[in-house]
Amino acid sequence: MKDERRSGCPINLAVEVLGDKWSLVVIRDMMFGNRRHFRELLNNSEEGIASNILASRLQRLVENGLVSKAADPSHKQKVIYSLTETAIQLVPVMAHLGAWGRRHLPVTRELAIRAELLERGGPELWDEFMDELREQHLGIPRPAGTESVFARLRAAYEAELARE
Repeated sequence: MKDERRSGCPINLAVEVLGDKWSLVVIRDMMFGNRRHFRELLNNSEEGIASNILASRLQRLVENGLVSKAADPSHKQKVIYSLTETAIQLVPVMAHLGAWGRRHLPVTRELAIRAELLERGGPELWDEFMDELREQHLGIPRPAGTESVFARLRAAYEAELARE
């Protein structure tokens, strides 16, 4: 992490790490879109992130300990990005941001459905989702018999797309 901090205020420090235009969007795409490769993040960006910006944000997220980077065993010229525990613990923050955005901003139904489900599911659903992310990104098995939150969120999104 950078040593030059404006203050020790926890809100300031969080904004210094996450407060640019793209960092939370990249984390969102990894978290809710299971995008783990540079090309997936670049080509499937709803907001159209530029490749140089994506490279810069991924580097910053790695430097700040929110994302890890490893060689992809399926292709020796690719790397795979994973959320760290620090980023996985942003699930409640993302849920609250999504809920606030749904209430106060002109969202589209298909892009707001996951936020709605996370808000309705509350902390219990967030914990299940964090366990699933830990399994996907950190290799920590989640409790047996738990339904995939990722699959539920994806199905709701796809159902909204089909209604369009």
